Amino acid sequence: MFKKIIFILLFTFIINQSNAEENFMILKLKDGDVEIELYNDIAPNHVKRFKKLAEENKYDGVVFHRVIDGFMAQTGDVQYGNSTSDFFNLSKAGTGQSEYPNLKAEFSAIPHERGTLSMARSGDPDSANSQFFICFQAASHLDRQYSVFGKVLKGMEFVDLIKKGEGSNGEVSKPADTIISLKAK
Repeated sequence: MFKKIIFILLFTFIINQSNAEENFMILKLKDGDVEIELYNDIAPNHVKRFKKLAEENKYDGVVFHRVIDGFMAQTGDVQYGNSTSDFFNLSKAGTGQSEYPNLKAEFSAIPHERGTLSMARSGDPDSANSQFFICFQAASHLDRQYSVFGKVLKGMEFVDLIKKGEGSNGEVSKPADTIISLKAK
């Protein structure tokens, strides 16, 4: 009986550890690695989509097309923003999406603060798809308006070095910084 209890406890620990590790990602940028924790319990559908696109290597080579100093860096246009694709078009980056359907909003009380990962969308709250942004600093005007699905744990200094865009929209000119890779930790 004692062996069964030990086995069950060990099995439970291994499963829980495995599930916990699945919610950590490494975003490789030109200046260094960024460790990200995903909030599967807060925005499960957004996390699932993010992980699926990462597993399919869809984010690898995608540009940061909109970067506003002191606000956020936006990326994730897997349709027009992938610099390694025949469909790459920096002027269209930010208008594309994945082949998967849009996601329903998963708004929460998690604040947009430095290092927050949140899904970009159009005016329709249920239009998030593949694009996401990382906040450079607190942006409380976005709270409960965008689906927060993660947070930078380490490497925010590398996010700070992403090439900034120009003008009030933060449009980035060539050459734009890219996601080198995005993988599970």
